[in-house]
Amino acid sequence: MEVLKEKVEEEEEAEREEAAVRAERGEKVVRPMEVRREEAPMTQEMLRDLEKKLSDIEMAIPEKLSTFTKDTIDTSKLPLSYQSNTLKEEHLLQVADSFSRQYSHLCPDRVPLFLHPLNECEVPKFVSTTIRPTLMPYPELYNWDSCAQFVSDFLSMVPLPDPLKPPSHLYSPTTVLKYQEGNCFDFSTLLCSMLLGAGYDAYCVNGYGSQDMCQMDLTRDVCPLTVKHQEVVQEEEKVPPKKYAIKPPRDLTSRFQQEQETKKQEEIKAEEERQLREEEERLLDVEKAKTDPLHGLRVHSWVLVLSGKREVPESFFIDPFTARSYSTQDDHFLGIESLWNHKNYWVNMQDCWNCCKDLVFDLGDPVRWEYLLLGTEKSHLSLTEEEEDGLNDDDDVENLGKEDEDKSFDMPPSWVEQIEISPEAFETRCPNGKKVIQYKRAKLEKWAPYLNSNGLVCRLTTYEDLECTKTLEIKEWFQNREDMLELKHIDKSTGLNVDYFKPGHPQALRVHSYKSMQPETDRIMEFYDRARVDSLVKREETSKTMTEYYRGRSDFLSYRHVSFGDRVKKLSLNSAESNPRPIVKITERFARNPEQPADEDVAERVFLISEERIQLRYHCRDDHITASKREFLRRSEVDHKGNKIVMTPDMCISFEVEPMEHTKKLLYQYEAMMKLKNEEKLSRHQAWESELEVLEILKLREEEEEEHRLTISIYDTKRNEKSKEYREAMERVMHEEHLRQVEAQLDYLAPFLAQLPPSEKMTRWQAMRVKDECLSDFKQRLIDKANLIQARFEKETQELQKKQQWYQENQVTLTVEDEDLYLSYCSQAMFRIRILEQRLNRHKELAPLKYLALEEKLYKDPRLVEFMKVFV
Repeated sequence: MEVLKEKVEEEEEAEREEAAVRAERGEKVVRPMEVRREEAPMTQEMLRDLEKKLSDIEMAIPEKLSTFTKDTIDTSKLPLSYQSNTLKEEHLLQVADSFSRQYSHLCPDRVPLFLHPLNECEVPKFVSTTIRPTLMPYPELYNWDSCAQFVSDFLSMVPLPDPLKPPSHLYSPTTVLKYQEGNCFDFSTLLCSMLLGAGYDAYCVNGYGSQDMCQMDLTRDVCPLTVKHQEVVQEEEKVPPKKYAIKPPRDLTSRFQQEQETKKQEEIKAEEERQLREEEERLLDVEKAKTDPLHGLRVHSWVLVLSGKREVPESFFIDPFTARSYSTQDDHFLGIESLWNHKNYWVNMQDCWNCCKDLVFDLGDPVRWEYLLLGTEKSHLSLTEEEEDGLNDDDDVENLGKEDEDKSFDMPPSWVEQIEISPEAFETRCPNGKKVIQYKRAKLEKWAPYLNSNGLVCRLTTYEDLECTKTLEIKEWFQNREDMLELKHIDKSTGLNVDYFKPGHPQALRVHSYKSMQPETDRIMEFYDRARVDSLVKREETSKTMTEYYRGRSDFLSYRHVSFGDRVKKLSLNSAESNPRPIVKITERFARNPEQPADEDVAERVFLISEERIQLRYHCRDDHITASKREFLRRSEVDHKGNKIVMTPDMCISFEVEPMEHTKKLLYQYEAMMKLKNEEKLSRHQAWESELEVLEILKLREEEEEEHRLTISIYDTKRNEKSKEYREAMERVMHEEHLRQVEAQLDYLAPFLAQLPPSEKMTRWQAMRVKDECLSDFKQRLIDKANLIQARFEKETQELQKKQQWYQENQVTLTVEDEDLYLSYCSQAMFRIRILEQRLNRHKELAPLKYLALEEKLYKDPRLVEFMKVFV
């Protein structure tokens, strides 16, 4: 004993020296599994010191805990597997207890294992049997990221009762889905069940995490939606310069001024970066000052996905709270105690001084991972050549196989029912249809489809400051909108609004950028050109100009720019439609038409309407460095005296690249000018139509924003009113048809035939008696029904008369509300009286017919027909 005591003291002294060396280096000693090694045998002084340190730690206890507790769960309707254990499960619990005792004996410095917590019925269940691998019937839940996102959105986080210990209860995934709440272990169990069903090699992990991860605090993290992906800019191939290309004009700007301006801009940018860096350092210092006193001791559970299955190239962690994936080297994960799946349970025997960065996730290595059951699919480490030679003996192999058979024990099947997610729950996702997540300088809000009347399903609000008081921009995502609106981006700093639409808008609108919905203001409209007849791609509008871009037109028009002048004021008509802006200039550009010669194919056409001129510029030939140009001085066809003006050479100024090839005569120029006049009219009309289309789009957008109409699928029977009414009508018709069939199958003679002796044959006198009793009974029922309707009619009439008499007596003192109640009562009473009167009249008309119909049926009844022939 003395030797053992000296050895223990030597080990303690060595550990203290090692801790002192680490402290001098500035390293943090935060690994729980290694810190606990210092607890074995402790003196009274050390115990008092530890007790004092623990008492100084302040733990923030939430004021109001969640209602999701074992006392609030209804266990009366749960299956028998939830309320008791099978013999195989009892055997597994015994094996787990034996394993736990051996583990505690061999590793007294480690915390107890998380093996068999209680379920919702207070029954101990092994953690591996709580996992139920299930493949969901939704294609969206086939990949790990969509499964993790669904679990994160669908459940609400409940903190652990004690952040330093695993929970005492582990509920089934079906109960967690029903109440939509759970702690990190509940999250991990549900997510692991879904991932295993989808074919992933997934495991639940019991370990230690950072404070932000354990408390689901994302205020220090950047929202993933705010991260802009870097677009890869493809460099355009440089076209080799032509031999006779025109040299660009000499740059006469001062290089010294450019260098000074660039230097000044760099200094401003460097100053801004320095201020931003200082602010970030200050915030980091503030965060470091608020260090977590329980760092490295907070218990957390997450999911481990190993490489191999489902083409996973590298193992990674999934935090079930945030649905984010992390590398196994991440600093948020501070240590692992154990992990398990639906087949086995493994205990980590590796050192966690360096978080999880040095861990090797080879579960077949018994040195690094101690497993509970032998029946594991993980292959063991490869044996050395000497060990292989030692196992070549057949007897040894047989004995080894017998020992494994004796010791092997298969994991019992899961006690959890099949995990099912209804289509309504899958569509709703978030608890109560809404979820809010706070990020660093951003807030993300999610809603279920159809919860908001305007189709809003997600909103991202970005702020300038960390306190989230100054809004920078807002992004809103929509679904199921009739106007096909998909995304609305609002920039608060510039006041710019950008609306994005899916294909299917009535005006083929794709993007609409604007600052105001008022007409004749700055805006940009982009369209789906394939859905438009005019192949319009984009339209840019200002208060004085309008520019349109086209693609793939038959007339090769690609660009049109319209300049407007000041509108002439009119007293009676002030609307934009009745008083359009005067057009000053129209510039049109055309793509190359390969069917025409270059010097006859117009590249640019300018209508100077106010100056009455038309300018043409043609395409340039491949072997030329300049292009032909023409300018027409447009004049009226007649002068002030009414005489017709003849075309003169000074009315057309032209520049021909090859003047000797084509000599344009006055007739050609006259025909070209007349054609251009018609083209000018057409261009002005198209510009006017574009203005009207802009007004129509703005009016349509205002109506769409006010009404917020949503599209509902014909297969959505709950929301589609027309489909719902049709289904209810069909169900009502089928119900009435069923009642008619049942009525037709009723035996109206059964009560009277039952009074006759069963063994004797019916006589004629008995047949007549049965017929008369049946008719008499039916007649009496008709009379009773008429009396009942008459009694109700008289009762309603008397009550109405009493109410009218009361009104006559108290008419003077009645208030307006009393008079409204009286009038409402009279209206309802008169309605009931009219209905009873109609029913009574209808009954009086149909009663004799029903009596005769029954009498005819009795005469034709096969049981009485032979006796009725005698009396006919």
